[in-house]
Amino acid sequence: MVTFFYVIQIISALLLIMLVLLHSPKGDGIASIGSASQLFSSQKSAEKGLNKVTYIVGTIFILTTLLLGFGIIR
Repeated sequence: MVTFFYVIQIISALLLIMLVLLHSPKGDGIASIGSASQLFSSQKSAEKGLNKVTYIVGTIFILTTLLLGFGIIR
């Protein structure tokens, strides 16, 4: 049972790294100060889906980390 959760944790960690790298950069650094109108533009549907998948995979990673770290799963 512990091995199953270790495998899930490793897979979710790798997926989380990949999903975070797929996100587009949100700002232009200091250059974005003058263009505040771009801050409130709506997200594309593909990016919304990517955000949802990232939140789900991140939640799975955190849950498996807590379960394995506190020794709930033996």
